[in-house]
Amino acid sequence: MALRGLIGRTLCQPSWSSFRALSQGPGLPFSLGKVNHVAIAVPDMNKAAAMYKNVLGAHVSSEEPQPEHGVSTIFVNLGGDTQIELIHPLGDTSPIANFLEKNEMGGIHHISIEVSDLKAAITQVKAQNIRTLAPEPKIGAHGVPVMFLHPKDCGGVLVELQQME
Repeated sequence: MALRGLIGRTLCQPSWSSFRALSQGPGLPFSLGKVNHVAIAVPDMNKAAAMYKNVLGAHVSSEEPQPEHGVSTIFVNLGGDTQIELIHPLGDTSPIANFLEKNEMGGIHHISIEVSDLKAAITQVKAQNIRTLAPEPKIGAHGVPVMFLHPKDCGGVLVELQQME
């Protein structure tokens, strides 16, 4: 619920047009898009997928291996453009295996944000001393280039930048 000011104006609830105007910073060669997905690391892929499908009634994709990233993925469509990506380790050297060792029940792993020009966004974040987790983008689960930003440089959040489709 938005807060109301003294003269009845709504505060803390910008209009969509003002949000879109803010989505490209001054002088930046790219713009931000939507949150593409929130990724959740899960210790049991079948159990997690069943909860979203059978309990909440969500559409759940089939499991897809992503060997380049060391994970298997399932996408949960919550309606419209909203998705959750369930991720599970693919092999013993998976970075998700390390995450699940520290968080046995699983949990939110990363947030994926679309950008209009991934290469320009990478150049910009590196210019601001934000580290990337790889020297070059990789192809992500949606078949488009992605780049992960170091969580220590992003307020403790692992951020995935994804090229808009």
